Amino acid sequence: MTVSTSVKWAVSSMLGAPVLNGTAGSMIAVLDAFLVTGFGNKAVDSAQVTDGICRLAITGTSAALDHSVIVLVGVTGGGAVLNGEQRVKAATANHVEFACDLPDGSLTGNITFKIAPLGWEKVFTGASVAVYRSQDPSGTRMYLRVDDSSAISARVVGYEDMSGANTGVGAFPTSAQVVGGGYWPKATAAGVESRAWTFVGDRRSFALHVHTASTSKGASGCVWGFGDFASLRSGDAYSCALFCASAEVAALTSAQTNALEYSGASVGAVYLPRSFTGLGSAVAARHGSESFAPADGVAGTVASVAVPQYPNGAGNSLVLSQKVLVEPSIALRGRVRGVHLPVQACHAAFAWLDMVDAAGDLAGRKLLAVKCGSPAGTASQGVLFLDITGPWS
Repeated sequence: MTVSTSVKWAVSSMLGAPVLNGTAGSMIAVLDAFLVTGFGNKAVDSAQVTDGICRLAITGTSAALDHSVIVLVGVTGGGAVLNGEQRVKAATANHVEFACDLPDGSLTGNITFKIAPLGWEKVFTGASVAVYRSQDPSGTRMYLRVDDSSAISARVVGYEDMSGANTGVGAFPTSAQVVGGGYWPKATAAGVESRAWTFVGDRRSFALHVHTASTSKGASGCVWGFGDFASLRSGDAYSCALFCASAEVAALTSAQTNALEYSGASVGAVYLPRSFTGLGSAVAARHGSESFAPADGVAGTVASVAVPQYPNGAGNSLVLSQKVLVEPSIALRGRVRGVHLPVQACHAAFAWLDMVDAAGDLAGRKLLAVKCGSPAGTASQGVLFLDITGPWS
């Protein structure tokens, strides 16, 4: 039995999850936990395998949720093969279950588990600065520098190479494109009250949803991201993208054209280290919906004339499109991994963290609904879907 654990997800409501708020350093705390360390360590009282299901008995709740990925340690004896990542089949207030191939019986050892990190590395640190990098040798392994010295927004820049927390080459965006780097908004104002966040990713790229309002948590927000995309050019050494705002937007209730949920042929930008030719410096690419070509707007809000209603009458279905990256007037560069945009006006039909059973080419996968539209909106404005099963291609 093979269950992929390559894609992982976490939300701010998980037990022991780091708090994102209007304080310096809170974005780095969330990134550390999801990318590098994991969180929510929990002791296991006993463990039993029955009919291909391992049940971990616990006292009280844990951070684990259905379909999340945990990392198990401390199993001894024949059950030691279970140490490592496991995808949760079911989680309740007193047990966590996952599928396994072991014969029936009890597990031994001093067993604990936690929410598994993506497996990235934190390569450099400075004063309120952290630099992260994928460890997957099959990817571009570009660097992400995060300056989290502000209470309201973290400043982010991708680099082709870095030799220290404040020294790098091949910046994207360049200082000419966005002075001081892009923005990942955290909170509408300084303060310690928690904000809703959602993280989904794998060893090469991730998407980060943040709702900066302190009320109606998760009702809206924006989705940002960093990492490799699926390039249409074979051997593309620069197939990395940074989704970020180009100005301070944390308190805004209007749609953000640079965010992942937006489809914009004429507005909005996502920053790539170089063109598909491998020449020059950072490119401000456009990003949009590959299928049905809806007008500019937020996913789940703007419907294409080709698919005017939700659910789609022929099949009673949700119709999704992949997200594409375009070098303006030059080339269709590639597709964003793991992200699926609805091309129907359907946002009101879904709540934050709803799970959808995918069909068609995505059959067998779970899609996580993330509400979006503006950083600080407090009512439903849009929705996109993130594949939490994987693997992402």
